[in-house]
Amino acid sequence: MTREIAGCGTALITPFHRDGSLDREALSRFVRFQLQGNVDFLVPCGTTGEAPTLDHDEYVSVVQQVVKEVAGRVPVVAGAGGYNTRHVIELAREMRDLGADAILSVTPYYNRPTQEGLYQHFRAVAEAVSGLPVLLYNVPSRTGSNLEPATVVRLAALPNVVGIKEASGNLEQQMELLRTMPAGFRMLAGDDAWTFPLMSLGGVGVVSVASNEVPDRVSRLTRLMREGKHEEARRLHFDLLPLFRANFYETNPVPVKTSLAMMGLIEEAYRLPLAPMRPENRSRLEQVLRAQGLLTGVTSASAVR
Repeated sequence: MTREIAGCGTALITPFHRDGSLDREALSRFVRFQLQGNVDFLVPCGTTGEAPTLDHDEYVSVVQQVVKEVAGRVPVVAGAGGYNTRHVIELAREMRDLGADAILSVTPYYNRPTQEGLYQHFRAVAEAVSGLPVLLYNVPSRTGSNLEPATVVRLAALPNVVGIKEASGNLEQQMELLRTMPAGFRMLAGDDAWTFPLMSLGGVGVVSVASNEVPDRVSRLTRLMREGKHEEARRLHFDLLPLFRANFYETNPVPVKTSLAMMGLIEEAYRLPLAPMRPENRSRLEQVLRAQGLLTGVTSASAVR
């Protein structure tokens, strides 16, 4: 792997117009907003990007546009996962050909494979794109499938399986993996609230939802941790914790897209089956955003050029 994938990576939202079409202009502005916030890498077409609702042409278009806008300044880690191994292989190859620097591949969902099935799935994907770094993504709450530490260690022996986005929420499991994984393999937190604890134990960063809203603050948190400035990082972690929680008042990415619309960065638009927030949760979210200073002197989308 020639480019380090560590620090703050933003799990990019996908902006839509209210008629449901892609908002390509907003996407370019939003990528620039992220770069101005000094994020370390970008992750288009993941869960936060509503990838399951994108058709193939839209999926390709989003990744292509992000790669073009980034212009090599930070790595682009494109989502490429699913429950059909042959399809995931085709998608991973396409992401490679579009210029993605790596792929993030979620555990197969719905068909709930065994640990051997998970190993064989990721091995097939990794071998099919042997020159492309692969990050595993473990999020059992969404997939119904848990990638266990022993299986991750097996996969880490493959030359281009370089790390994992760990979102199991199981600290004992995460510690076991940190204890047993080989040198050079990377663990990234899959939830913002876990960034500080996992980096304290040996993780190297986060694939962040909150950095959509505050890229400068989350990237600073990861830099402080990597520089060993733990007390300063701890204070920032607790300052940001209410926002981390607020982004999950309802199913991600509904709260974060609601926030970004309140901040003037995107139109408030989702694709079914996601729906707008309930009024009481929207009110709670707005209070958090005001407390974080995100709705005073709002950054307008037009200001990010």
